[in-house]
Formats: sequence, C-alpha cells, structure tokens
Amino acid sequence: MFRPMMPYIWVPMQSLFDPDGGMEALGAGAVLLRGFAQAHDRALLAAIEAVTAKAPFRHMTTPGGFEMSVAMTNCGAAGWITDRRSYRYTADDPESGKPWPAMPKLFLKLADGAADAAGFPGFVPDACLINRYEPGTRLSPHQDRDEADYGHPIVSVSLGLPAAFQFGGPKRADPMKKVALGHGDVVVWGGPSRLAHHGVLTLKSGEHPMTGRRRFNLTLRKAL
Repeated sequence: MFRPMMPYIWVPMQSLFDPDGGMEALGAGAVLLRGFAQAHDRALLAAIEAVTAKAPFRHMTTPGGFEMSVAMTNCGAAGWITDRRSYRYTADDPESGKPWPAMPKLFLKLADGAADAAGFPGFVPDACLINRYEPGTRLSPHQDRDEADYGHPIVSVSLGLPAAFQFGGPKRADPMKKVALGHGDVVVWGGPSRLAHHGVLTLKSGEHPMTGRRRFNLTLRKAL
C-alpha cells in the first residue's frame, strides 16, 4: 500500500508543535497546526496499514443511494458508516461482523496533543474514520453531527498528497474558506466551530514519496 520507509525514530509529541510559527486560526475554536504530525508520519502510515489489514477500505453508500468516491474504514470503539438506512456509528464492522480494530496508541497521543495545542485539553477520541483519497475524488461539504456530544472537538490529520480543504460555518450557505493542507498538517475544530460545514475539493493528480498517488485523512472524534 505504501512506499518503503526508513526506520522510524520516536520523537516526543510535545516537541512537534511550535506555537510561534505553526498555528493558523480558521475561526472561533478552529485552528490549523502546520506540520504537527509530520515527525510521526511513518508510524501513522504503518498504523493505517495495520488497521486496514483487519478492516479494508470500502466505498460506502449514502442513504440517497450514491456511492461515495472516497474509500473509508474505521478503528476504535465505534466506527462511522453510511448505507441506505442512515448515517451512524456501529461497534462492529458490518462487512466482517467483528469489532472495529482497536485505536492505535499513536492516534490517541496525536489527538490529545493536537487538541491540547488548540485549546481543548483532555480529548480522548473513541472513533477514528480513515479516508483514502485518489485523484478525482472529493468530499462534499457536510457537518459532523452523528456524535452524542458536541462538546468534544474534531481532530483531522492529513497525510500524503496535498488537498484543498473547505471550512465554513454552521449554515450550509455560510462562506467557506479554502485552505491548502499538506502532509502532516492537522486541523482541530470545536466550541463555536464544532458544527462548521467542511469538505475537500477534488484531489489533484500528483505523486507523494510516501503514499504515491493517494492522500489519507484521519478524523478523530468522541462518538459515544
């Protein structure tokens, strides 16, 4: 799935973030942490590969009957799915009937560190939606609103090809910013921005040295 990688050297999570040069405000309670996850990219990609060996990527179908162009899977106590019935979280992978793979410890550490840097200390996600983009795929603007409690932030991690991220407001008609996301960038939103509409414009063709013609995104949430 991924390019051959050099041996991984652990770097303490707290050393990754430079508050004087790496944070960009996107709105009230929403920030972009440039390169926050980059020092852990090899381990993150290896963890994704381990998860998808147990719960492979798949193209889910929306309640309206449309197949999503972005391939998805999950890890954690809950996994987000969509089918002709509804959008929802489940404890088990509907394709295997088994629980979703456990959340990798690195995902938990990254989510905690990024949320803390953004002003949301003590964040412990129980669900991680993993998206795989290829050139020509996109994710339409939407809200993350299937979670039980909107008091917890969302942490979104980008790996691989660059993408154009859209970030707006609670109303679909609110103006949307277009933000360039690169390998290792992390976006955190919560508080007043928790129900902001967001999406990803059509991924452009390219080649990344670690992921080839793909982009991976981790969306870490407190679902239950």
